[in-house]
Amino acid sequence: MSRPFPVNPLFMGNFAPVMAECDAPELIVAEGELPADLRGTLYRNGPNPMFPPLGTKHHWFLGEGMVHAIRVEDGKASYRNRWVHTSQYETQRNAGRRLIGTAFGEPAAPGGEGVRQNVANTNVVWHGGKLLALDEGSPPVAMDGDSLETTGSWTFEGKYAGPMTAHPKFDPRTGEMHFFGYMAAGPASPDISYQVVDASGRLTRSEMFKAPYASMVHDFIVTDEHVIFPIFPATIDVERIMKGGPVIAWDPDAGTRIGIMARNASVDTMRWFEGDPCYVYHPMNAFTLHEGGRTKIVADVMKYARVPLFPNTDGTKARIGLEDTPSMLVRWTFDLDDNSNSYTEEPLTDLGGEFPRFDERFAGQVYNQGFYAANLRPLTPGNPFDTLVHLDLTTGNRRVYEPGEGKYVMEPVFVPRSAAAPEGDGWLTTLVYDRSRNLSDFVVLDTDDISKGPIARVELPTRVPFGFHGNWRNMA
Repeated sequence: MSRPFPVNPLFMGNFAPVMAECDAPELIVAEGELPADLRGTLYRNGPNPMFPPLGTKHHWFLGEGMVHAIRVEDGKASYRNRWVHTSQYETQRNAGRRLIGTAFGEPAAPGGEGVRQNVANTNVVWHGGKLLALDEGSPPVAMDGDSLETTGSWTFEGKYAGPMTAHPKFDPRTGEMHFFGYMAAGPASPDISYQVVDASGRLTRSEMFKAPYASMVHDFIVTDEHVIFPIFPATIDVERIMKGGPVIAWDPDAGTRIGIMARNASVDTMRWFEGDPCYVYHPMNAFTLHEGGRTKIVADVMKYARVPLFPNTDGTKARIGLEDTPSMLVRWTFDLDDNSNSYTEEPLTDLGGEFPRFDERFAGQVYNQGFYAANLRPLTPGNPFDTLVHLDLTTGNRRVYEPGEGKYVMEPVFVPRSAAAPEGDGWLTTLVYDRSRNLSDFVVLDTDDISKGPIARVELPTRVPFGFHGNWRNMA
C-alpha cells in the first residue's frame, strides 16, 4: 500500500497532483463566448507525481508527466487528461508504489533498478503527425493527439535515441523541427547533440559537439540563419557528485558561454562568446540582422541573476520559489563581425516574469509582439504568477490581464486570428487556477486588449496543477 504524500509545499495547493484521469465531453462556458474561428486543441504538460517520494526530498521537476487537452470547436470545448505512460510510469503502476526517486541523484528502490528515468513532464508538441511529450533527459514519448493514449518512446525510426530538449524550435517556413540534447554522451558529459527533423518527422541531421563544461542546458535559440547554444553555470560536476554534493548546482565561477553557428555550417564552426554568470530558462525569440555590412544576432531572453530552484555548489539551498531571483526580459546583441567574443545587453521592460511566448509565425525572424506571465500582486507562497503581459517590443507599451484575487495564471499561448492575420493579432489562451473553487478555467483573451478580460472563460472539471509548458494545435 502506498504511503500518503508528506507535508511539503510541492504537494499542497495547486502543486498537489490530481489522481484521476477523466474525460469531459462538453464544458460549461461560464463567461462570454468561444470565438467561432478558434478551432484546435491547447495541450499542457506538467509534473503530476503518481506516488509519494521515496524519502524526505522531492524536486518539482521530477514528478511523472500528465498531459491535459482542451479541445475547442464550433463554440464548444471539451477536456481530457492522461498520464504519460513511460516505462517509469508502467513499472511503478504495476508495482503499486514509487520505485524511481524524485530527488536528483536518489537511487531507485528495490524493483526499480535498471528502469530508465523518464518523467516526460515538461512540454508537449505536435510534429510529424505525432504528439510528443518531452522532458530534457530522455527521448520523446509519442501520444495520440486525440485520445492522449501513449504509443511509446519515439526514436525517429531508430535514428536517434538520445536525450531531447523539452524546447525544440520550429521553422515556420520549412516546417523543420530543430532540437538538441545535453549530456548526450552519458551522465555529466559536456557533449551536446544537435538534430534537425523535417516537416514529416524524418531525421535529416544529427551532430555532436562538446560544450565548455557540463551543465543543465534547458533551452536554446534558433534564427532563420543561426543556432545559439547558451551554456550557463548550473554545472553538473562528477567530482562534486562523487563527494556527495548536489547533482546540479549554481557555480558562478564557470561563467556564461554562448555558442553560435550558422545553420548551414557544421558544429565544428561553433564560435563561443563569454558573459557574466546568469541563467536563462527560456528565451522569447531571436533573429539575425544584416545592417551596415555587419551581421548581428538579436536574442530576447528571460534572464535570472542565478539559477533558481537549485542549490549552490556547497549544497546550501535556494528557496523553492522563482520569486527569489526574478527574471527580467533583456535583449542580447551579438556582433559576428566583432572579434571581442563579448555581447551587449539592454533591458526591454521593468516588469519581470517567466514563460515568454510570441507569435510563432515569426520564429527566428524580426518580430515586435511578446507575451509572458508576471506578478503584480504581493507574492504568496505556492502561487507563482497572477498576471499575463502583452508587450510591444518596439514601443515598450504593455497591457496586462489580472484575473483577480486568489487566481493564478499559467503560461500564455498565442493563437493567430487567421493564417494571414498581422503579427500578434489573435487570441491569448491560458489556464487560470481559482484558489477559492480549487478548480481551473480555460481562458481566452483578445490580443486587441487583454486588459478587458476574457472573451470566454470555460470551467474545467478539475484542477490543472501548476506545470510548465503547452502548445496549440490547429484543427485540420
